[in-house]
Amino acid sequence: MRSLLGLICVIVAASFYLYSLSLYLPAGPRRRPVQTAGRETLSEHPDSEEPSRFLLSHNLKFPSDLEELRGLAELLQSYRTEHTAYVLLLFCSAYLYKQSFAIPGSSFLNILAGAIFGPYEGLLLACVLTTVGSTMCYLLSQAFGKQYIVNLFPDKVSLLQRKVEDNQDCLFFFLLFLRFFPMTPNWFLNMSAPIVNIPITLFFCSVFIGLLPYNFICVQTGVMLSEVSSLDDLVSWERLLQLLAMACTALVPGALIRRFSHRRLKLDVKSPNGLTEKKVQ
Repeated sequence: MRSLLGLICVIVAASFYLYSLSLYLPAGPRRRPVQTAGRETLSEHPDSEEPSRFLLSHNLKFPSDLEELRGLAELLQSYRTEHTAYVLLLFCSAYLYKQSFAIPGSSFLNILAGAIFGPYEGLLLACVLTTVGSTMCYLLSQAFGKQYIVNLFPDKVSLLQRKVEDNQDCLFFFLLFLRFFPMTPNWFLNMSAPIVNIPITLFFCSVFIGLLPYNFICVQTGVMLSEVSSLDDLVSWERLLQLLAMACTALVPGALIRRFSHRRLKLDVKSPNGLTEKKVQ
């Protein structure tokens, strides 16, 4: 009961911090009314009375579809011109909040990183935040959630424990295999890792390397979304070559790990008759 109360306190404190951060916004680019084709619209101007903080505060939420994602990306891109540090702090805080508490939807934030920060800064940011957030989830599970996770997922935890014990001599490569070819969801692996005695150093490094291809694809998708204005742009030779490069980048590390796994890792594989056999080499 004490561990559950502690976890609730952490969630409440983190939620209050994130809400406060989104509420107290610095002054952004101001807008003034402009007459265009008989209609009054808003355009950015430093002498206008109406700041964009009102517009931003009412649109700050976790995106649930591509339309919301595109709108949020455009909003934060314009706000970043004057308040780069604030946008960076807000993005990092939101990302770590999702990862630490195993909330689905980090792929949207990876795409958002590419749209706001570009291909290189966005990829570095996504990899660092994914790793740090997953490690925070590891630590929260270690401190507060061990008994609850075992009670909720006894079979899955038992299976993962057995696989970790079978692959102790090549545990790092086994963890990479799980990230490249997720036999269990990433959120479950983050929460159950301390329960099955995976060292935090191996966990940290395996997350950073193992999720690099996935983060790369998401970030590049965000870069393309911010640059594409029509379907014709999407089917250009440049876009097709970018997609091909992304596919190759994602497949090469996975192919290497798969080849290594056939030689060293101990995994359950399907036999021709449909039964499960243990592969040991």
